[in-house]
Parts: sequence; structure tokens; C-alpha cells
Amino acid sequence: MTKQTAGIHHITAFVRNAQETVDFYSGVLGLRLVKKTINFDAPEVYHLYFGDQSGSPGTIITFFPWAHSRKGRIGGGQVGTTTYVVPPGTLAFWKERLARFQIPVAITERFSETYVEFVDPDGLQLELVEREQGAPSEWSFGGVPAEKAIKGFGGAILYSAASAKTARVLENVMGLEQVGQEGPYMRFQATGDLGNVIDVNTASMPMGEGGAGTVHHIAWRAKDDEDHVSWRNHVAQSGLQPTPVIDRQYFNAIYFREGGGILFEIATDPPGFANDEQPDQLGEHLMLPEWFEEKRADIVKNLPPIEVRVLEEDAK
Repeated sequence: MTKQTAGIHHITAFVRNAQETVDFYSGVLGLRLVKKTINFDAPEVYHLYFGDQSGSPGTIITFFPWAHSRKGRIGGGQVGTTTYVVPPGTLAFWKERLARFQIPVAITERFSETYVEFVDPDGLQLELVEREQGAPSEWSFGGVPAEKAIKGFGGAILYSAASAKTARVLENVMGLEQVGQEGPYMRFQATGDLGNVIDVNTASMPMGEGGAGTVHHIAWRAKDDEDHVSWRNHVAQSGLQPTPVIDRQYFNAIYFREGGGILFEIATDPPGFANDEQPDQLGEHLMLPEWFEEKRADIVKNLPPIEVRVLEEDAK
């Protein structure tokens, strides 16, 4: 039997403005900034993580804010849309909230579900859907009470450049099950209750270009370090080319590009974001891996100040 991932661990995207990103994902969407650190490969740039109260796997969206980044183009070989799941009966609240912040929305149907589609300030495509599955969030911020808060990922729409190849990897490597087909979409489901529903767009489209407003990679869950090593062997034996295991401080990671051009990561659930901060202080301080601590003063000097703040629309 093939290995089976529980679903999405995290999704990572490029944006331009760090404060604007904090205002949108915490101020508007009500997510918790659970980690403020740097891009380990480019320490002059933040790496910001947003999720539920603890940054649970299946809730985490992360960003590299490059102030002078080119504008990207969403297209083939990328995650096209990131799907968030909210509690049943709350879509009306979210439509009203997005309208209050003058964020245009579109209402669409797919696989008998209603989606509220919108974009973030850089054009990253997002959508909300109601589902029973998934533990309720315990986090509230600004005008978003915990009982109406985003639970985490519902899943994603993948814009594959070769949908048959992507489907084979999802089924035969990642262990998802194809559960439906509707119009240009094939639907796959993982075993978890968040980040578990993946739609693959089979329609042809131009290849995307990386840059602000695009997803860099989608990461899938491994239970622990032992399972992670098993995943790496499994991916390699499947004819793909995983990287060595990389220590990302809050999880270990391997990366590979599947046949449809999308960059996949497999990340461990532990150790998590309380690895270097107390749970009640997550995201409050700039956290650096030990090998960058001696350069902290220079790193801080090159980073723009940011704060999590209640926005005017919620302060009225």
C-alpha cells in the first residue's frame, strides 16, 4: 500500500509589503502571526507564518515579503488558489466582513459547495468554504470571534502543466484518493480533516511566473522524523528527485518538483512553533536560528518594522 499524507502542512507565497501582509492576514482574516523569522536562504527578508492559535499543520500560510519583487503571474506549474475552511453558517459573516474592508468577492460553486473567492493585496487567489470537518479555531482577533474564525486550509486548486502527471503523483506517491470530477476539475482527498481536499485544474493555461502574488510551494504532512525519512525514500523510489533533508527549525523539509511543474515539499509535523517561543508569545519577537544570532543587529537593521494591529474598520 502506498504511503498516505494527512494533507497540506503549509503553503508558502511571495508578497511585497510585510506590514500590508500582516494587516491582511491577521487584521482582516483574523489569523495569528505565529512566527516572525527570516528566510534562512536570504536573511535580509522576513519569513512570516500565519495560522491558528498554535500554528497547527494544515493551518499555516507563510510569506517571503520582498519589497522590490517583480509581480508574478499565476498560471501552470503553481498552486492557483488557496482554500480556507470556515465553520458552517459563517459565510454570510465573511462576505459582510470582506465588504467592510472593500475587498471584492465572487461567489462560485464547485462539487456542490459554495465558495467565496477574493484576492489578497498582491493578487494571491484565495477562497472560503464552509465545512464541518476540522477542529474549530481557538483564536480571535479584531473583528473575528473564535466561533467564526478560519479553521485552517480546506485545500487548494493546483494549476498543473500536465494534469495527468500531477494526478499520478497525488494518487500513487502522496496517497490521495480521487473522489470526483466536475468540468475542468479532478478532486482528490487526503486522510486528514484540514488541508485535505485538492482540486486539479485540467484545462490548459499559460505557465505561471514566480513573483509577488504567487505561491512558491505547497507542503504536505509527515508525522515525524522517522516518517519523513521514509517519505524521502518513497519519493525517490517513485522516480522523483527529492532534496536532502533540510532543517527549517520548526519542521524538517524535503522538496521535489512533480511532473506538472508544481514544487512540492514534505514537512514534519513536529517540533512546531513553540520550539523557540512560549505558546502565549508566538510571533511577538524576531526569532533567528542560532547560526544567525551573531548577525542579529545587522539583520534587524535591514528589516522593516511590523506590528500586528487591530485595523480601523474594527476599531470603530
